[in-house]
Amino acid sequence: MTKEETNSEQGKIIEPIEVEGVTEKKIDKDVWKPRTSVGKKVKEGSIKDIDGVLDSNTKILEPEIVDLLLPNMATDLLMVGQSKGKFGGGQKRVFRQTQKKTQEGNKPKFATIAVIGNSDGYVGIGYGKSKETVPAREKSIRNAKINLIKIRRGCGDWRCGCKEPHTVPFTVEGKAGSVIVKLMPAPKGTGLKIENECGKMLKMAGIKDVWAKAYGQTSAKINLFYACFSALKRLMETKVTPENARALGIVEGSAAKAKE
Repeated sequence: MTKEETNSEQGKIIEPIEVEGVTEKKIDKDVWKPRTSVGKKVKEGSIKDIDGVLDSNTKILEPEIVDLLLPNMATDLLMVGQSKGKFGGGQKRVFRQTQKKTQEGNKPKFATIAVIGNSDGYVGIGYGKSKETVPAREKSIRNAKINLIKIRRGCGDWRCGCKEPHTVPFTVEGKAGSVIVKLMPAPKGTGLKIENECGKMLKMAGIKDVWAKAYGQTSAKINLFYACFSALKRLMETKVTPENARALGIVEGSAAKAKE
């Protein structure tokens, strides 16, 4: 949980206290009242697989859909800001704090980015901003579920050739603002050779080994994260022939489903 204390009379802001771990409420299927056609089909049982929603390019408008179809999703917050003050100033924080000066005093806002994934081919990222930390976190998690995507994995490094889905099958690039992120296949045992917070996103997606390069104003962390997410999107947008898919051991989405 996170707590914040704001003294608007003196215009003084106390940094939010951050504790590791994000606790989410479990959805009750009986209580949930879907408002979209996809949500109604999910509750009725007509749609039992998330692939049926993602493959049809249907926009997910209710986060409860992801909660029911992918109950084993993990959630994490990315470091997008830094603390202020004489002591501990500059330390990385999951909340990016900004404030507006008015006649009544300083009005702070907190922004955060959440990433969700099942470490097996599905990942999502979301941005949330609010006057308090808890609503900002909840918004980002909700938006991450709505922006869920499926990715391709394989063994695209010529030095490995194991045909297991441990890295990206081919080189892809993603762009956000001035930042460009390039993801390249790597052999087994390489690890995630990328910025630590982007590595969290790749780990959530189920990628274990990768080489990466970043260009542009990479200190703009939000653009860096979205550029990495854009590169993951390109994995599904690139056309792949069946022969290349077999040669690279490409798996779309869950590797467990592909073996069945």
